[in-house]
Amino acid sequence: MRVWIDITNSPHVPFFRPLLQLLAEDGHEVEVTARAYAQTLELLELNGIEHRVVGPAHGGAGAVAKARAMAGRLPALRRFASGRRFDLALAHGSHEVMLAARSLGITGATAHDYEFAKLQHHLGLRAATRVVFPDAVPPERLKRFGVDPTKLRHYPGIEEEYYLADFEPDSAVLEGIDPRKVLAVVRTPPDVSLYHRHGNPLFADVLERLGRDESVHAVVLPRTAEQRSSIRARGLPSLHVPEHAVDAQSLVALADLVVSAGGTMNREAAALGTPVYTTFAGKLGAVDEMLIREGRLVPLHSPDALALRKREGPGERTRRDPRLLLELLLSAG
Repeated sequence: MRVWIDITNSPHVPFFRPLLQLLAEDGHEVEVTARAYAQTLELLELNGIEHRVVGPAHGGAGAVAKARAMAGRLPALRRFASGRRFDLALAHGSHEVMLAARSLGITGATAHDYEFAKLQHHLGLRAATRVVFPDAVPPERLKRFGVDPTKLRHYPGIEEEYYLADFEPDSAVLEGIDPRKVLAVVRTPPDVSLYHRHGNPLFADVLERLGRDESVHAVVLPRTAEQRSSIRARGLPSLHVPEHAVDAQSLVALADLVVSAGGTMNREAAALGTPVYTTFAGKLGAVDEMLIREGRLVPLHSPDALALRKREGPGERTRRDPRLLLELLLSAG
């Protein structure tokens, strides 16, 4: 088949990396489009994934700005795909490509693992031919988005256990980090996401707690340039903010703990066996609820509850075959 993949956010890059390899092995022709947002383009380059940037960048935090950006990107995606004779469009939550594909008569399949991204789902899930979610997400939570049993496909576990199945951490990421210090990896809140509009004062307290502890080396991974500047302006000596995209999965795998105000890095830590705390201020999805019940994710209510200690060895990992994810997505074609 001729397959079109649209990648619009940093976490989509590792998700599609093994799937792109499998598609190539199976003889499919693939073209990748992308949106300039966060570290998406840098990560595509780091992973050697050929791509074309299509349309304007992310619209920012406001609903009006998001709508304006989508209005500019949709026709750009349609122009890109017109005449290319794609058989299938794939995404991980890119509602824009699902809308563009449907308008061009192209079958579309999208994966997702968070059921409360309302605006995104009202557009993307309705437009998609096939919708793929973890089986932790109850089907009734997706019905309001036009997802019925004929459209929905479930898989066991979490997606990070699939796309990290062949991953082995590179210790080169530890260069310059004192091995005697507690290595904490910190992910900032998704401030520009409409599903996360509640503010997160706890996260600021976490930065203060880690940033003033001389026994800690905290690598903070911001989503935007504004977040990077804001964190650096705090002048906290134990906080270290990379200038560019880094091998975050290796950092997470080798860290003593992870604290994330988002979702993907929490689940990557759980899949890699690293102790992880969530300060997510939005509505918890079914996947995070499951991980909390299993003790693989710890809700953080106070920075004083952080266990700042060195790990004695690697944690227990869960690995699953990414071909299952690919087969579920391709079942739409």
